[in-house]
Amino acid sequence: MTTDQGTLLVIGSGLKVYREYLVAPIRRRARAAGLDMVLLNNLNPTWQHEYFDEIIVANVFDTGAMGAAAREVAARRRIVGLMCWDEPLVLDAGLLAAEFGVPGLSVPGVRGCRDKRLTRAELSAAGLHQPGFELTTTAAQARAAAERIGYPVVVKPRAMGASIGVVFAADEAELDAAFRIALAASEVDPGPYRASAIVEGYAPGPEISIDGAVHKGEYLPLFVARKHSSDQPYFEEVGHLVDAADPLMADAELMRTLARAHQVLGIEDGITHSEVRLTDRGPLIIEINGRLGGDLIPFLGRTATGIEPGEVLFDVATGQRPDTRPTRRAVAGIRFGYPERDCLLRSVTVPAGAPGLVAAAPMAEPGTTLRLPPGGYLARHSFVVCEADDTRTCLERLDAAAELVELDAEPIGPPDPQAPFEMPAGLLDVDE
Repeated sequence: MTTDQGTLLVIGSGLKVYREYLVAPIRRRARAAGLDMVLLNNLNPTWQHEYFDEIIVANVFDTGAMGAAAREVAARRRIVGLMCWDEPLVLDAGLLAAEFGVPGLSVPGVRGCRDKRLTRAELSAAGLHQPGFELTTTAAQARAAAERIGYPVVVKPRAMGASIGVVFAADEAELDAAFRIALAASEVDPGPYRASAIVEGYAPGPEISIDGAVHKGEYLPLFVARKHSSDQPYFEEVGHLVDAADPLMADAELMRTLARAHQVLGIEDGITHSEVRLTDRGPLIIEINGRLGGDLIPFLGRTATGIEPGEVLFDVATGQRPDTRPTRRAVAGIRFGYPERDCLLRSVTVPAGAPGLVAAAPMAEPGTTLRLPPGGYLARHSFVVCEADDTRTCLERLDAAAELVELDAEPIGPPDPQAPFEMPAGLLDVDE
């Protein structure tokens, strides 16, 4: 069967609680434009039926299977846009967009985003402030690299997300363990960048993220999120805060750095999630991800600024310059609930109401084992989202709402040190 009606192809829908707020406005815009929506999904769909005209179940984490399924759709439908917001899938999705001739990050752009070594190399060559770094595959290489770079260092997988396997090493005594953790995390990456770790100089300073749109190479910042992370040696993200009036949105040096970095990497069309350290030498780009931010950051952005990230994504994916002007002026934040120690979850109850509460939900089912780093990652049992007119009030409301979360869990012993690393379900971003 063939059809002349244009089709948006979406690869991987993501978790309902994390991504439905994006899919719904995309569907509205597609319907208004007379476009169909087709989903390639890893597992059998449930909530997705409401939004997609056709759903194909395929192993999207297998490059060959994803490509074959996408090309089968393209053979009978006119693909006018391709979307993907799941980190392990963005490389293959970006390459398919280029193959189909639809707007996308570009081949060099998506490779520059996905491969952290290439990001560092390209930005360093362009003269942008970057730490010393080396790609390593053995502990001996990592030790030698850290000695050349100078301690403290950070060891991280070459291509992962959600700070999984990212470890701080203050000195040589901590380096071997940090490398083992990073390498173990890298070995589950299904793509071409597995089984390798980057050693790089540690850059002190507050960390932020910026979601931005790119249209024909023009960088358009949407909103800044202030990141709250766990203590060293790990960098798990425990919360984010978006202020529509954040002065960093008007910081000329930061915006010039971001625009220049996107230009250097060759990013053409799409939405990116950039992570930046604010150092005493100026903004230092940690990484640029070729997708929307995770952790409900775009939802916080919408709540704080009124910018609808799903509509922005629709525009750039179909070759249109998006309207990125804010229509609200508020502050929104998210706080994730983590256990104090490794545990078996019996139940979790989130508040139905609290001052400024926008959303709250469990993030794990009863019977789930939650392990903290290095035995596990993303051991989140719940989240709360609050809004306010100012930052102080929003943080106070987040504290109060988080206190209302009720957790019933049984402490458990440490994991088997010989057990292989398992990818957390939260990173794969797919429903059970």
